[in-house]
Amino acid sequence: MTRSVFRFLSRQPDPVRIESDTHLLRLPRGADYRQWFALRRESRPFLEPWEPTWRAEEMTESAFRARAIRSEQEFHSGQAIPLFVFARDTETLLGGLTIGYIRRGAAQCCMIGYWMGERFAGQGHMSAAVRLSIPYIFSTLQLHRIEAACIPENDRSIRLLEKVGFHREGYLREYLKINGQWRDHLIFSLLSRDIAPNRTASE
Repeated sequence: MTRSVFRFLSRQPDPVRIESDTHLLRLPRGADYRQWFALRRESRPFLEPWEPTWRAEEMTESAFRARAIRSEQEFHSGQAIPLFVFARDTETLLGGLTIGYIRRGAAQCCMIGYWMGERFAGQGHMSAAVRLSIPYIFSTLQLHRIEAACIPENDRSIRLLEKVGFHREGYLREYLKINGQWRDHLIFSLLSRDIAPNRTASE
């Protein structure tokens, strides 16, 4: 086991900051609450069909601050890395991307999930964020495989995954409870060997 992998499994003192000329991915902070609340509230009809049922208490500031603390804990424990996606120049919150279900041992893989505020959707922000996360997952975390799942009717998400190079692998029956109902999902994957050695995050 290399020293960098050991550091990730045990403790990561440095903050996560994944960025390009146009986008920034970092862990949530308590000070992000107002932006997060406004974006989630205005995007609710847009997001609800694709997410677990929203609970009223999840939108409170105290719940958000607890979630931000939990995000730090999950990062330091190596379990997950919940990130917010910002426009780099203004630090305007655009959405979120989570590197979750991180598995070591023989698996060396993770699952990504993401959401985008309605007024920023369809502008290439999330595909840029996913592309930014891929080198971090394969190089910094030294994982071998990234998985993503989406509802078959979510054409926008399917196009995004295929655009950034994910391969459709199969069909998962009643995989997740979304908006109060058990929904089938398509499963996609990307392997470290699928990425050309000279490919950059901006491509």
